[in-house]
Amino acid sequence: MANPVNIKNKKASFEYFLLEKYTAGIMLSGTEIKSLRESKANIADAYCLFVNGELFIRNMHISEYKFGTCNNHEPKRDRKLLLTKKELKKLNTRLKEQGVTIIPLRLFINEKGLAKLEISLAKGKKQYDKRETLKGKDIQREIERDR
Repeated sequence: MANPVNIKNKKASFEYFLLEKYTAGIMLSGTEIKSLRESKANIADAYCLFVNGELFIRNMHISEYKFGTCNNHEPKRDRKLLLTKKELKKLNTRLKEQGVTIIPLRLFINEKGLAKLEISLAKGKKQYDKRETLKGKDIQREIERDR
């Protein structure tokens, strides 16, 4: 089965230092997965938070399915992420540190046809860190151009 669904958060590596990466499953309704298979999702403004010991993603936009009837889903509802208890406990303890958050990096469908979300424990960059990143990219581009 050809699998073109690969939605990325391009701003994530520019805005944050990525500390640890995890792959989590997502609980979706029927029209959400159909819309996701058409690549009608956006994770640029999304973030993760704990509610009663469970991890949820907030502000992830999955467009309404165009052939959905009155049973269509709400585009920006909170969706539960599926991780092991050990991973959830580790993330919850690390989240209590100052300036650390959980952000989504990539939304994809695996070879079994299940929707997965790659999340990362991240620490925000300062303005001078962002300038340093841009400078490094420019230098790398110049090196590649000279070859």
